[in-house]
Amino acid sequence: MDENFDVGARLRELRVKSGISQRALAERAGVPHGQISLIETNRNSPSVATLRRILGGLPMTLGQFFEPDRTNAKDVFFSEGDLIDLTSKLPGTAKKGEGRISLRQVGDAHAHGLQIMHERYGPGADTGASMLDHSAHEGGIVISGRIEITVGSQKRVLTAGAAYLFDSKVPHRFRNPSGTEDAVIVSACTPPYL
Repeated sequence: MDENFDVGARLRELRVKSGISQRALAERAGVPHGQISLIETNRNSPSVATLRRILGGLPMTLGQFFEPDRTNAKDVFFSEGDLIDLTSKLPGTAKKGEGRISLRQVGDAHAHGLQIMHERYGPGADTGASMLDHSAHEGGIVISGRIEITVGSQKRVLTAGAAYLFDSKVPHRFRNPSGTEDAVIVSACTPPYL
């Protein structure tokens, strides 16, 4: 993790460069206007879902937010170390173990219109009681562990080898019900969401 990465300063820089006020960004993102101020002054650490919602008001992906110069759309092959870490720079997500979510992206998702990710949900990890929804389609295959996925009124625990595919406009949530084992997923989303 880059301990020197300042989420608040980066958000403020991008907002100012876009020429919009905190209030306007909050309205675009559908978050309380005070939340933008709290994040920009580092008095509040946003969750991945909250930061993604805010960046949607700019519009920008997490990959562009955290590593704007790292990706090259012409790259074809990627080693494990080349994957773009979308989560560890958020304060509070670097801790190991229970509740940790790790999202790592392959290449420049924005340039290709397709986001491929390696996702790891630690024991008890949960995307949150407030369900996610966005304009895209997503799917994935569980590589190891167990993951509970809720899509609208449907809920199922998937194990290694099982897969999912759904319209992301339907509210959804991912949760690892295990108390001891990580859940690992390889997923794809188009257009890119994170």
